[in-house]
Amino acid sequence: MPKNSSTRGHSRKLTRQHKIAIAGVATLGAAALAFSAVPSNAETTTSEAAAPAHVAYSSEQLKDVKANVTDQLAADSLKTEAAKARAQAKAAAEAAAKKAAAAKKRAAAAAAAKKKAEAARKAKEAASRSAKRAALKKAAATKTYANNLDGWIKHSLDIMKAKGIPGSYSGLYRNIIRESSGNPNAINGWDINAINGVPSKGLLQVIQPTFNAYHVSGTSWNIYDPVANITAAANYAADKYGSIDNVNSAY
Repeated sequence: MPKNSSTRGHSRKLTRQHKIAIAGVATLGAAALAFSAVPSNAETTTSEAAAPAHVAYSSEQLKDVKANVTDQLAADSLKTEAAKARAQAKAAAEAAAKKAAAAKKRAAAAAAAKKKAEAARKAKEAASRSAKRAALKKAAATKTYANNLDGWIKHSLDIMKAKGIPGSYSGLYRNIIRESSGNPNAINGWDINAINGVPSKGLLQVIQPTFNAYHVSGTSWNIYDPVANITAAANYAADKYGSIDNVNSAY
């Protein structure tokens, strides 16, 4: 049988399956040739052994085998490439998933940081407002007034504002000057109230029953106390006339 260097070169790369396929084809070919070489009139006996036949392979047979092997190798190469492509696609998908997860994690962290910063800002603002209120309260508590008519009126106005009692500086001042000339110890001993035994007293000339009825909490119960007298009189005037500002004569 002539040697075929190209076939032998391919055989080094053949798989076990390919080798088995080639061997099978060669065996079948040899068997077919041996059978066709026996004459039709030949006698056979069990005592005679057939001489080994010399098997020859045609170039067409070798060409077919080579073509089959080449096709198989090509198919295997395609499978390998397909597997490689699938692996690459899977790796790309995993990388994309990791990237998306990392982006989501960063977004969540940024949102949490923003929320924390906003909470801190609100807490700081709340603390600042509390501090301001405390400072204002402290300032109001420690506010001092002059011990004179101006100071008494201003002190009374602050109390009236806190209690919702209407009245102005000018309204209070005008009525005080008319009623007592600014004397906190003034007493009216000649009007009808005095005749009835309940004389008008203090800056705004209030009788004791009226003072008691319209006394404003937080002020003294002493009718001669300037601030207590002014505030009680303003409270009474607001009830009877709408405001001390509306009083322009004895009330």
